[in-house]
Amino acid sequence: MKIKAFIATSVVCAAVGLSVPSYADVVVGVTISLTGPGASLAIPTKNAIDIFPREIDGQAIKYVVLDDASDPAGAVRNFKKLVDEYKADVILGSSISPATMPLVNLAAETHVPLLSLAASSRIVEPQDEVRRWTFKALQNQQMMMGVTIDHMVASNIKSVGYIGFSDAYGESWRQELTTQLEPRGIALKAVEHYGSKDTSVTAQILKIMQAKPDAVFIAAAGTPGALPQRTLIERGYKGAVYQTYGIANEKFLQLAGKDADGALFSVGPMLVAEQLPASNPIRAVALDLTHKYEAKYGKGSASVFVANAWDTYLLLSSALKATLPKQKPGTEAFRSALRDSLEQTTDLVTSQGVMTMSPKDHVGYDKRAAVMVQVKDGGWKYVE
Repeated sequence: MKIKAFIATSVVCAAVGLSVPSYADVVVGVTISLTGPGASLAIPTKNAIDIFPREIDGQAIKYVVLDDASDPAGAVRNFKKLVDEYKADVILGSSISPATMPLVNLAAETHVPLLSLAASSRIVEPQDEVRRWTFKALQNQQMMMGVTIDHMVASNIKSVGYIGFSDAYGESWRQELTTQLEPRGIALKAVEHYGSKDTSVTAQILKIMQAKPDAVFIAAAGTPGALPQRTLIERGYKGAVYQTYGIANEKFLQLAGKDADGALFSVGPMLVAEQLPASNPIRAVALDLTHKYEAKYGKGSASVFVANAWDTYLLLSSALKATLPKQKPGTEAFRSALRDSLEQTTDLVTSQGVMTMSPKDHVGYDKRAAVMVQVKDGGWKYVE
């Protein structure tokens, strides 16, 4: 595996004759999937990191970014390298759930806080002695699935077929779907799986279509989510198609093309910020991020994965501001205090919601963090 390191450092200069104490930089280690199946998620993350401020309350921040190639073993190697060689105070990553799950144990073993950039609820739930070192600025599946099923009920859908990744991401969505469907009076008629690197899902889609469900739910992330979407349309499926927020990026739209039109999914509000009511407190933060990001990367380039990275920065920044007056970076005492500050986050408005952490909740979002969106004419349409 080829590992690339991108190091961005904030340099603080002092005027001649002015005595300035020399403190160690806060080192933020990042392991993301810049290559492999998770690349369409990680590249916007890397771009977002490039616009992160390099200083917080006068303290220099250094970001060290490594590519784990969408490989769990690569993510583990990167975590150890970031902690052992770069002396990271906190780790961000990885981009996909399978590469993030093994990092949870490492965070607990090393007492280095981990801020997940992947979505699986199992990364932070249930909270225990291991997961207490891991946090996530991405909404949990339970909330998102609830919003999706609310839409199904309102649309009079009585049966659903499922196809999803054969990994931790897909399994967590399948479990959530199964748990929430029955109490709402919706039958699960077919369950199929596929790999993120597969090139055909025709056999699975035909089995689902034979069950004649009113809707199909696809649990996938990034561009691989386009494969079952296109296959359903090509095979003449006429029911509703639901996806997860894992497909909320331009590359999915480009790959799925016109076959994506009509797809429905629950997602954080940032994706449709301009369509939100002016009274929504999230709107201003989301639009500010959109303007910052698109000023550098072009109109239409902002995505939910940019928002996930930015909100992770907002969470970290808030915790660092609370920790820096108490402890110096580069020490176990600092890392422990930073963990505590993350857990004490209260009413933090991000581009995706309003966050309040607790010892039992290391996500902290309420229902304001989820809206329904539909793909329409190659873009995102807010579903009121």
